Amino acid sequence: MGLFDKLRGEFVDIIEWIDDTRQTIVWRFPRYQNEIKNGAALIVRPGQVAVFICRGQLADVFEPGNYALTTGNMPILSTIMGWSHGFNSPFRSEVYFVSTRQITDLKWGTANPIMFRDADFGPIRLRAFGTYSLKATDARALLKELVGTDGIVEADEITALLRSLIATAFAEILGTAKIAALDLAANYQKLSDTLRQTVAERIDDEYGLAIPQLSIVNISLPEEVEKALDTRSSMGVLGDMGRYQQYQYANAIPLAAGNPSGGAAAAGMGLGMGFAMAGQMGNLANQAHVPPTAAPVTAAVATPPLPTGVQWHLAINGATHGPYTTQQLADAAGRRELAPSTLVWNAGQPDWLPASSVPALAGMFAVAPPPPPPPRA
Repeated sequence: MGLFDKLRGEFVDIIEWIDDTRQTIVWRFPRYQNEIKNGAALIVRPGQVAVFICRGQLADVFEPGNYALTTGNMPILSTIMGWSHGFNSPFRSEVYFVSTRQITDLKWGTANPIMFRDADFGPIRLRAFGTYSLKATDARALLKELVGTDGIVEADEITALLRSLIATAFAEILGTAKIAALDLAANYQKLSDTLRQTVAERIDDEYGLAIPQLSIVNISLPEEVEKALDTRSSMGVLGDMGRYQQYQYANAIPLAAGNPSGGAAAAGMGLGMGFAMAGQMGNLANQAHVPPTAAPVTAAVATPPLPTGVQWHLAINGATHGPYTTQQLADAAGRRELAPSTLVWNAGQPDWLPASSVPALAGMFAVAPPPPPPPRA
């Protein structure tokens, strides 16, 4: 091999890019100090464009196709290099390939909650996330504004900028849409279209990028608001609270009866259920004895008479119960629902005292003496 053939072997004669990453947006063809040969083949595949940069200036852009590099298809580069009558020698130029296909399944989200003024809940914080796709539309603007001299630009290097732009645009749209928080889910598609259009207008001319698709996957309320909504929904499902309480009391009676020695907690539960059931049974009894000719029972209830005698209050598990009459406490002590250690109080006591230490109640816990032994034979 002669010296001329050896030098010819160092020249680049095929320029192409085969991308297997699916995430690369810009790739610079590696020359490694080699020069591009006159008439070299340039292969630009579908979903790509090739951009020549010579002496720091953006030169010719090639769409998909197969080219033989001559002065006829490189007018800008010929002007920069001064090839007024064509060229026969190799030349140096940087070649960038820009991917123009869509890069899909990119994620966006609000890094911080967005303050939102809602008609139902007042000021609340909202979070949102979704997906979008990215596509390069103007290779010149992309190289000028975002690439610079980088040899490889991946989608991850641009998504940080796009996520911030999407989050900012979403906050602005949410503030101007005036949609109630409970109605946001019904307007996901409308908000997604508006958000995509707004972001596309901001990045199209400036960065040479487009967002063909953008979707809002979820807009979430704060956790405490969601719990309050769940509670409100549960109350709506229950319907008539009075009937639901009767059902709960009826189910709790067998449980309380099966645990007669449950201590102070069982005593408080037994007292509460006993008095509540007594009131429910009293109402049922009154309704059962209404004569047929009596006026129908209305929703208005007469004010009960003022209690008479000593009124006792109980402290069970940190909660106050009552007031109860002395007879009610005696009945509860007889059923072992009132423990001697239960704290009690009335208007005449300076402080809470155990029931067994109060003279008016101590006799309720006295143990009857055993019967005398039988006579001897």
